[in-house]
Amino acid sequence: MKRKKAQTNTRRGKNSNTLRIIGGEWRSRKLPFVDAPGLRPTPDRIRETLFNWLQSEIHGATCLDMFAGSGSLGFEALSRGAKDVLFVEKNATCAKQLNENLTLLNAEARVLQSDALNFLNQLEEPKQAFDIVFLDPPYRQRLIEKSIIYLNIEKLIGSNTLIYLEHESDEKYNWDDFNLTLLKQAKAGQVHSFLLEKTEITNGNIL
Repeated sequence: MKRKKAQTNTRRGKNSNTLRIIGGEWRSRKLPFVDAPGLRPTPDRIRETLFNWLQSEIHGATCLDMFAGSGSLGFEALSRGAKDVLFVEKNATCAKQLNENLTLLNAEARVLQSDALNFLNQLEEPKQAFDIVFLDPPYRQRLIEKSIIYLNIEKLIGSNTLIYLEHESDEKYNWDDFNLTLLKQAKAGQVHSFLLEKTEITNGNIL
């Protein structure tokens, strides 16, 4: 991924909201995002915790922002030195805004307007596992379970992949069921945040 010095002028619609990049090259830059059903950018406090967890892993990483929305996690990753981010977003207006924000930052990354569980046909071959996956789907649609199964089947997560995900406190998961190892967790209000790692399995044994 190539980046130039970010532009200083931004254009915002009258009804646009903004998110703030909290660290890295574009620290304190504000980016517009559109109103869309269920869109809720990850708050600053949670992002700060997440990227403290990832500080030794993020530089040079390839990342998947699977339910990108405002792109708050993907843009934060780019600002902190990620090599590449693939933003996957179903909503056409949100996807358009992601591309516009990449232009504002003079950043190169990929945006796919696609359902998060059906974007593989738009990926170039050969497909490779990502280093880091951000998984923050709409709540109460059981999309976490479906997404992890999908990523495993399609080999988009490997033995060294880190997975960050969020869900509300009334949801419960046993990460062992997905062959994931819990590394970190936090709670902010009603939102639980987790950093997990794919557990490698060889000859039926978990390593």
